[in-house]
Amino acid sequence: MTRSLLIRFGSGLTFLAVALGAFGAHGLHDLLARNATAHTWETAVLYHFVHSLALLLLAALTPGVRSPRGPALCFLAGILLFSGSLYALALTGVKLLGAITPLGGVAFLVGWACVALTGLADRGERGAR
Repeated sequence: MTRSLLIRFGSGLTFLAVALGAFGAHGLHDLLARNATAHTWETAVLYHFVHSLALLLLAALTPGVRSPRGPALCFLAGILLFSGSLYALALTGVKLLGAITPLGGVAFLVGWACVALTGLADRGERGAR
């Protein structure tokens, strides 16, 4: 995955996280309060936002044009599965959607494990010398 693509995904998804956070706080306030799902929405936004920033961090920590594909794909899958299922659950109240959420959590964990195991920061430091 190219750094340019990773920066585009990361910044676009970060923009979306901020927009969805604002939309949940203002545009969906009554619906989320009525369904008692404001906390669910906030959790979705938090994990969405953090992992969007992680995509940008991957681009920043990796030298050259290419960035690590494994962690990036895991973070993208986690945002889609974890946050996406929580957004849908908060909007619809369909409890079955909660069964998808742990798959996204596992994707986040695998992504972070890949980052830890590959030692991206060490590669970035070596590349800077």
